[in-house]
Amino acid sequence: MNDRPSWFNVTSLVLGFSFLYLPIVLLVVYSFNASRLVTVWGGFSTQWYVSLIHNQGILDAAWVTIRVALISATCATILGTLAAVALVRYGRFHGRTLFSGMVYAPLVMPEVITGLSLLLLFVAVGFDRGFWTVVLAHITLSMCFVAVVVQSRLVTFDRSLEEAALDLGCPPGKTFLKITLPLIAPAVVAGWMLAFTLSLDDLVIASFTTGPGATTLPMKIYSQVRLGVTPEINAVCTILIGIVATGVIIASIATKRREVERARAERLAAAAP
Repeated sequence: MNDRPSWFNVTSLVLGFSFLYLPIVLLVVYSFNASRLVTVWGGFSTQWYVSLIHNQGILDAAWVTIRVALISATCATILGTLAAVALVRYGRFHGRTLFSGMVYAPLVMPEVITGLSLLLLFVAVGFDRGFWTVVLAHITLSMCFVAVVVQSRLVTFDRSLEEAALDLGCPPGKTFLKITLPLIAPAVVAGWMLAFTLSLDDLVIASFTTGPGATTLPMKIYSQVRLGVTPEINAVCTILIGIVATGVIIASIATKRREVERARAERLAAAAP
């Protein structure tokens, strides 16, 4: 049987990856363009990265975006992990269907509807729009993604270690912190990174829920792009791509190391008399 890929599969793969990543590559390359025209190469230069240091508007928007992403990702990870534990471990409790529907609703809800709904909520309760309304909106958006990631890990989780700890007298809360949480840590970290990335590049929901002094970087970029793309925008986007790529690489390396250490521990335990 021939296991070599066909020319059709190779061509489809090349075209697919080119369609996805060629625009990103061009954006990164033209961020080092010496010309002000983003479509005309004028030589290699880092002047647009230097000019970002003096662009206070972009720096302020970037700082707001990072703070929103860190806070919302952390809160969404905590809430999403607890929601996943409740859905997996507590069976058919009263109101489970409603609870699961509320958790997963943002997955299928268009962002425009989610943003408009949150805007009406904040107006109805008299909550002034600003930094914290954007944080709450991003927690609502990303919590369901964390719940899905963590729940997929809990479904395949071997509960024998938990049961052993409980049989030896360990309280349920301490068992979760000492046994369960370290074992599902890769899923929790993956959920946090997903929530952080979703918050980092959100535009629609932030546009509905933001207020004075809470302009995020995607909103700032969008407002400037409407007047024309500049090399500074390419430089900002390249930095964002670098941050996300670095985080993904670090998480991948940490996960692989954890898997290697766990496999080594299992081999040592099997070899022990």
